[in-house]
This record gives sequence, structure tokens and C-alpha cells, in this order.
Amino acid sequence: MRLWEHKDDKSASANVSSSSRPSADQIAEELKEHQRRDRLRRVMGSTISGMLAIAALVVLLATFVFPTLRIYGSSMVPTLQDGEVVVSIKSSNYETGDIIAFYYNNKIFVKRVICGPSEWFNMQEDGVVYVNGSKIEEPYVSEPGFGSCDIDLPFQVPADQYFVMGDQRMSSIDSRMEQMGCVPQDRIVGRIVMRVWPLDSLGIVS
Repeated sequence: MRLWEHKDDKSASANVSSSSRPSADQIAEELKEHQRRDRLRRVMGSTISGMLAIAALVVLLATFVFPTLRIYGSSMVPTLQDGEVVVSIKSSNYETGDIIAFYYNNKIFVKRVICGPSEWFNMQEDGVVYVNGSKIEEPYVSEPGFGSCDIDLPFQVPADQYFVMGDQRMSSIDSRMEQMGCVPQDRIVGRIVMRVWPLDSLGIVS
């Protein structure tokens, strides 16, 4: 009687073991799920790596090739308004009429190039500007004026420097004042080429 009961126990145990064993279809499905998760991890990893690389490239371009700046103040009105965001580009040569960003007292200023190295600057009381004895056209100035000027005129720009002024002539502090003076070439961040904010003003800056 005990032996028979012992056999029954073995049979039950074998039946339980057989029923808990996964089928071939279950194994195949589990393998597919594992492969799917593995592919998803690889795709996410490569996507994140790509995004980080793009972000790093954007930072490098924005820092060393196309510096992005925000305008503060009104010295470049009406061309540039307070709060606008602009993009500049590195260059080794700047001409009359170019708008440049440059370092002054550990801050970045934005002004317009009037004349370059070794050229002569002069200005009449009515605000008309002369470079090397010739009057220059300034359609970007809405209110001409002599403004603040304590340098002796005519004035010759030192070598490797640029004479700059703001478009808002009556309120701009610029190269007309000894306090600021001319801008050395090595302090120039770049030439302002585009306005990127606000979006409704997106476009080339001239």
C-alpha cells in the first residue's frame, strides 16, 4: 500500500515538471522579445550619441565660428533693437558699414565700422561723416548728429584698429570718445550677419 502511494507521488511530480516546462513557441517568443529590446537599446544609444555630437558641434560653431549675441541698449537703433538675437561670423577684414561685435572692458559691444586702419575720420557739426576726405552715405542713420566727441578732428585711425560708431549718433558712446577709442583687430568677435530673434524679424542685417 505504501509502495503504490509512493509511485503515485512520483507520477504527480513528473506531471508537474512537464507542465511547467516552456514550449518551443514560448521560447521563440521570448527570444524575439529579447532581440527587440536589444535592438531598441542600440537604437536609443546611437540616437543619444548622435544628438550629443550635434549639440557639441552647435556649441563649437556658436562659440568659435558663428558667435550668437543678444543686443542690449539702443545705440544701434533703428538697425538693431534691444533684446534681439544676432549671429556673427569670424573675419579678418572689415569695411565701412559693417556691424561688428567686439570686447570692451570685459563686455561685448556692437557698433558699426566707419573706417579702418590708418584711414582718416572727420565729422561735421551736422553729423555728416567723411572718410579720407570723402563724404560717406549712411542710410542706416535715421537721426544724424555730432553727438559726444572729445577727439581732435580730423582723426587718423591707428594701425590694426577700427573706428566705430553707433547708428543712434546722439546717444552712442563709441570711437568719438577717448574713453572707448578705436577697436583693435584682436578684440573683434565678428561681423553681424543675421538676426535670428524675434522670428518675425528673421533676416540679414545690413
